[in-house]
Amino acid sequence: MALVPDSVHLIIPVGTQVVSRIEVKNAAGEVLCLRGAVGVIVKSPTDNSHRYRIELPNGTAVNLQRTEFSIRKHFQKAGLETPEQALEDLNLFEHVIYRCIVGSRAYGLDGAESDTDRRGIYLPPADMHWSLYGIPEQIEHKEEQECYWELQKFLILALKANPNVLECLYTPLVETATPIAQELLNLKDIFLSQLVYQTYNSYVLSQFKKMEQDLRSTGTIRWKHAMHLIRLLLSGITILKHGFVPVRVEEYRDRLLAIKHQHLSWEEVDRWRLSLHTEFDRAFASTQLPERPNYEKANAFLIEARRSMVT
Repeated sequence: MALVPDSVHLIIPVGTQVVSRIEVKNAAGEVLCLRGAVGVIVKSPTDNSHRYRIELPNGTAVNLQRTEFSIRKHFQKAGLETPEQALEDLNLFEHVIYRCIVGSRAYGLDGAESDTDRRGIYLPPADMHWSLYGIPEQIEHKEEQECYWELQKFLILALKANPNVLECLYTPLVETATPIAQELLNLKDIFLSQLVYQTYNSYVLSQFKKMEQDLRSTGTIRWKHAMHLIRLLLSGITILKHGFVPVRVEEYRDRLLAIKHQHLSWEEVDRWRLSLHTEFDRAFASTQLPERPNYEKANAFLIEARRSMVT
């Protein structure tokens, strides 16, 4: 076994269980520590050039360099992670069932410099799910601004009213939709519920708090991000009032872009936000959306979709 550290940069804390990668003998040639023995760190060095003090179950203590032991939980997982090369060989992108454009181009807020952001869903053959390695929850082409969620992960995010995922279901810019994906699009209203109020509100509140801290500490904020937070509140209000996700925002384009280009002051943006929170409250009080999404229909769809991939 090659003596490759789990991490060459981190100091492992006292109390961590480890597995010896080497056999340790004393001066008389007696074995103090078997290769593969379990121990616990009782003293950590200040840097990785010095040894760790490790106590074995029988009370014996040995000193090992960082390259001479593995963290036990990492040691037990070795061989179960899907190698990167194996994922490349599987080419999971061949199993994309839904591809759409989201972001500024879908919102109608794009300019000449805007990227094209693609999102979607992939559904691999059943034998990949059944293997020891499983499959990743999402796959990405970062250079091309593409991200695809595995179907179950996508459905769970949608049921939680994740804004990015809900927008995938309602964007008018759809590039690929297999029959299975089209079935999902036909069911998209089952994901809309009063959870939108909590999810959207909490995210906007937390992000505005962070921006207020940025203003105090650095004197500046990410104005594009502020624009999208306002857009998110506008979207949430429409969802609660009318039961659909409004992706395009032409009606508010000029005012939203004024935020991005810093033509509105922070005080003006914050006043708009507060007024939208009030409107959001009113929409929540009178919404006809159910309290929760339709978990049963989402689950039935997932089972049928997975079943279709058995052969």
